[in-house]
Amino acid sequence: MATKILVVEDDPNLLETIKYNVAREGYHVITAPDGARALDIARSEKPDLIILDLMLPEVSGFEVCRILRKEMTVPILMLTAKTDEVDKVVGLEIGADDYMTKPFSIRELLARVGALLRRAEMPRLAMTDEEEWLKVGGLEIDLGRHRVLRLGVPLTLTSKEYDLLVFLARHKGFVFTREQLLEKVWGYDYAGETRTVDVHVRWLRQKIESDPSHPETLLTVRGAGYRLEG
Repeated sequence: MATKILVVEDDPNLLETIKYNVAREGYHVITAPDGARALDIARSEKPDLIILDLMLPEVSGFEVCRILRKEMTVPILMLTAKTDEVDKVVGLEIGADDYMTKPFSIRELLARVGALLRRAEMPRLAMTDEEEWLKVGGLEIDLGRHRVLRLGVPLTLTSKEYDLLVFLARHKGFVFTREQLLEKVWGYDYAGETRTVDVHVRWLRQKIESDPSHPETLLTVRGAGYRLEG
């Protein structure tokens, strides 16, 4: 069965352009012209990935993302015409996995779609018994069930927060630059957009640290990057 992608965009010309090019890659494309319809379709069709415009009628893209993230772990790629950094950060903080600012190239869009899908579809069960659990400090990562416990209590993480945590946990104690994390976790060269890593680290700290302002597990190495300790 073909991978199903939901495209949510109120500009009919852009919607048709995205639909045509994504479908050419072999994906099954479904569309929605507004936020309310997007919510209905996402719930009924269970897409494998959502391309979501932020400026939508009826229900904003921000609200659509916030609602869907509470209900499902589907990767979400935001599209925004705004260049304001705050909008990008807010979108990432409410659960989007990636963003692109209009205008963008279709080639880059397809590359990001492919990268998000590869991360989402990465086999998690092909591992030895010893690898089924990762333990870092008070965190326990159940790789087989794709869940994280903190002091025995389950955490709710976005797919990208989970991927980032698992990658750092597998390389506990090693320092990775923002550029390296973008390549390893996001799956492609994300030159100039290292703010994305900072946002995900900050949001992840809110969930895994006792005091996010004084982290003890996910540490910043000044001038270098981040590492996981514990």
